Amino acid sequence: MDDGGVGSASSMPVILNNNNFAKGTPTLLSLDDARTLFHELGHGLHGLLSDVSYRRLSGTQVLRDFVELPSQLFEHWISEPEVLQRHARHWQTGSAIPAELVVRLQRAQQFNQGYETVRYTASAMADMAVHSLTDAEPPADLCAFEADLLQRMGLPSAVGVNHRLVHFQHLFAGSSYAAGYYVYIWAEVLDADGYDAFVEAGNPFDSDIAARLLRHIYSSGNSVPPADAYAAFRGRGPTVGPLLKKRGLLQAEPA
Repeated sequence: MDDGGVGSASSMPVILNNNNFAKGTPTLLSLDDARTLFHELGHGLHGLLSDVSYRRLSGTQVLRDFVELPSQLFEHWISEPEVLQRHARHWQTGSAIPAELVVRLQRAQQFNQGYETVRYTASAMADMAVHSLTDAEPPADLCAFEADLLQRMGLPSAVGVNHRLVHFQHLFAGSSYAAGYYVYIWAEVLDADGYDAFVEAGNPFDSDIAARLLRHIYSSGNSVPPADAYAAFRGRGPTVGPLLKKRGLLQAEPA
């Protein structure tokens, strides 16, 4: 099959994840390292669980603003107490992570999220602005262009941006993320809303929801339009509320 069929037993996917973690004796993973591991494993599962007929439609070969959904969604399980109790163990005693520390870790996830959201959004908007230029020649002074843009956007000077345009390798090392840096926060809208299906079920390991996630997201690749695939999993389109709640940006409802 010229296109590289992956639907038969003779064409099983082979996935390799390489992670750069600090060496040590012993080698210990921080929570950020563990979250990265889960993120990349989510990408790996996207390929391993792919069940379509053609390689060009399989696994992670989906639209750029959909490829981060399976990986970012899988990050949610690293914060589940059951997962931490099983895997986050003291390297010397083997004892499980204390329950009170799990609570502190979960609360810390909302720290500084207003600041981080503004920084990220500013970089995404700068990306869109620079790729919306119609002149053949780039601005003579890219830093001046950026400063003027951020001032017009009203970005507080104390906040800044995630990436300065002069070293924004996501955008200029290739075409993949050009005018597409927004995809991470859009994928977070999807992953927060998608994980809420498990929250609503009252069980992060609900088998029925997991089966829908497998069928419509992890295994379908690009054989189904992303919006249709998500709606088939969730029963509706995504909403932004779960993301705002996850980041602590929604005002708490009165008791």
